[in-house]
This record gives sequence, C-alpha cells and structure tokens, in this order.
Amino acid sequence: MPTSLTFEEHGDAIGTAATVLRANAGAVPLDVPVPTCPEWTVRDLVAHQGMVHRWATAIVEGAGPQDVPEEPFLREADAAADLLGWFDTGATALLQALSTAPADRSIWFFLPDAPAPRVAWARRQAHETTVHAVDAMAARLGRPPGGEEVWFGDRLALDGIDELLLGFVPRDRAGLRSADPVTVHIAPSRTDAAWTVALSPDAAPLTSVGAHGIPDAVLSGTPVEVYLGLWNRGDAVVVEGDAGVLDAWRSGMRVSW
Repeated sequence: MPTSLTFEEHGDAIGTAATVLRANAGAVPLDVPVPTCPEWTVRDLVAHQGMVHRWATAIVEGAGPQDVPEEPFLREADAAADLLGWFDTGATALLQALSTAPADRSIWFFLPDAPAPRVAWARRQAHETTVHAVDAMAARLGRPPGGEEVWFGDRLALDGIDELLLGFVPRDRAGLRSADPVTVHIAPSRTDAAWTVALSPDAAPLTSVGAHGIPDAVLSGTPVEVYLGLWNRGDAVVVEGDAGVLDAWRSGMRVSW
C-alpha cells in the first residue's frame, strides 16, 4: 500500500487540517452538535481528535498500543480550561514527534501492507485529522460541506481513498458485507486511478488496485467527493448499477484501530 504523497506532504496536511478544525470549532459554541457524527458535540470532537494526536504521538515515540490508554487523555480534555489550546498542544507534539523520529525506528502500526511505520503514521494522522476537520466544518455549517467547500484537493483525496480501500476495508473488523456477492469499481473522475472491491455475505472484502472484471456497481465523482462519500461525510458520490452497494457501505463500514 504505497503512499502517493511524501512524508512532508502528510505532515503539511496534518498541520493544515488541525488549523481548519480549530478555526471551525472556535467559531461555534462547544455544545453545538456535529451533523456528521450525530452522537457528538464540538467538545466531543475536539477532545477525540486531541486524544488521538496524543495517542499517536506516544506510539511514534516507541510505546505499544497496550501502554497508551485513551482515558487519561480524555480526562485531560475534560479538565482543560482552554480546550482548543489543549488541542493545539497535541497537534504540535504530534508533528514534532513525526519530524524527529528516525526513519528506520520500529513503530507499531495496525493496517496491513503499510509503508514504513513513520510514513504510515504521518499518512494515517493526515487523513484522521482531515476527516475530523470536515466534521468541524459540518458543525459550523449545520450540514456536511460539499466537495467544493473543503480546503484539500484531488491528490490528498486519492491518497486517502487508497488508504481506506487497501488498509481499512479488507480488515475483518471493518464489518463490511453484502447480502450477495458484489463487485464494485471505485472510479473517481479526473484521474486514471481506480480500485476494485469484492463484497460477500460472510467474508471480509477483497480490494485491489485497478478496475478488474465486470462490476455490479461503479462509484464515481470527483476525488474529493468520493473521499467524503466513502468516509460517510457526503452524498455526492454517483452510483451506477446496484444502488444497494452504497447503502451497504454506509450502514456496514466501521473504522477502528
């Protein structure tokens, strides 16, 4: 699963997304609901992302996942007099840890077929922070932002689609299934990039790079629209063929460590 962006570009994406998240979160009261995460308020969103940054920082610095519980970070967030300042501190620490970690450091990572761990964590946190910055925009707007409203472009979107389809989707714990065997092509516009996902009722999906075979459904749209749609942050994805594929994705796809 090679990354299409450089380590430095992922670092820039983390910093930019953290700035966007903070600006949008700071523009509304912290008790405003987040439309794209219905059980969360803005306070919950900021606390979650600040926790993830601190958790990832500890991993990049050499800790194992069993050594870094989430709860102390969430208690920090709850006690913080300045939650957005607390968030800033965590984002800065993550970028510092990534920039100073030796490229060959042995670091735990959880997705299959990943690039070198330091690179993989920069990529993962770039998209983690980007998706949750979109959530902060949704809270400010009162609706999910459209592809033309977000700050990032095709290259970051295509990199994130690739990570999602090749890293998260094939994991059994993602939970993505279909009632019958279905082949889906993910084919964003404005690019030659494409992926094939084979869904079934009782096994984790099989994903490959390229458009292979005759699909039952094709999901398309601009790269940014497809990125947002696959992360369940937008509905601009165009479905040709079996429309139930997108329903199965939205109801069944789960992302976790």
